Amino acid sequence: MALFQFPRLPKGIHSGTFALTLAIGIAGGFGASAVHLPLPMLLGPLLAVAAAALARLKPFGRLPQFPSGLRLFFVPIIGVAIGGNFTPEILAEARLWWPSLVALCLFIPTAHVLGYRALKATKRLDPITAFFGTAPGGLVETVLMGEEAGADAAMLTMLQFLRLILTIIVVPLGFTIGIGHAVGSAGGASLVAEHTLDAADWGWILGAAALGLVLGRASRLPAGMITGPIIVSAAMHLSGLSDASPPIWSIMATQIVIGTSLGVRFAGMPLGHMVLALRLAGMNVLISITLAAVFAFALADFVHEPVAAVFLAFAPGGLTEMSLIALSLQMSVIYVTAHHVLRIMLAVAIARAFAGRIVR
Repeated sequence: MALFQFPRLPKGIHSGTFALTLAIGIAGGFGASAVHLPLPMLLGPLLAVAAAALARLKPFGRLPQFPSGLRLFFVPIIGVAIGGNFTPEILAEARLWWPSLVALCLFIPTAHVLGYRALKATKRLDPITAFFGTAPGGLVETVLMGEEAGADAAMLTMLQFLRLILTIIVVPLGFTIGIGHAVGSAGGASLVAEHTLDAADWGWILGAAALGLVLGRASRLPAGMITGPIIVSAAMHLSGLSDASPPIWSIMATQIVIGTSLGVRFAGMPLGHMVLALRLAGMNVLISITLAAVFAFALADFVHEPVAAVFLAFAPGGLTEMSLIALSLQMSVIYVTAHHVLRIMLAVAIARAFAGRIVR
């Protein structure tokens, strides 16, 4: 019998490997902060763990591992923080957002068609994989629909995952280049608790997170893990029940967890396939981001939001990740989140509506 045995984790996850993976992620976060990368606690762990995975680093004989279920304990905190920004003034401003919400209904099919035609023109993908691989939202849903339609499941998964990853990396870097200094290093400190939280405050925060998670899953809301807590937290703050918001360290911890969980997705990816997927996903992201910039400049004056906020609302990343970027950049977080909820719904609906034609 071994003198020391690691505690049990979810099946298939080795606790020693998990501990070292998390350590790499934390080190990556603080390293990124030291060199002034944008969103260091998100991008640092992502890049560090991804590099370890691609280098085939095998702590305890296994590639980097991170239990996906751990996100359940952190992502709702982001939802509570976002919900805490709901005020009567914000709701009054929301009536001015309709031009960009309507424009999103044009942006999604346009971005999808342009990306699909570009990837199909390379003749490196079959039409079904190219179609589902360029859907600008709904990673899980589009992968499942693509598999059912006969797409190359491995390539489709890589294309959708890399769409999300590249957007998360490119958008903060773009803001940093445009502004001239690193952005998001404060993790959204001004949008979360600035006072010491007591036991009652923590009760409201954790209660809103737990109830929101249950509500989001039960009602099958898009990205219910975060949208449910947003709704519960918004109701809590608007009704005056509590003004408690999560502390800055919890936001930073969430960034580390999300970055690390994304980085481990690179474990086991065949390098040849990943290079091709990276090139194709890069083409798709370039098209989507360029189109998002065009819409942002055209719409900013109509919705009374900064161009950067409108751009972030249209950028094709994940709802949780893009909301976290908005929170960290202290930028119209409710406006951005509302648009990403609609983006996911539209992307999945359009992919489902035209899937039959592509298959035929």
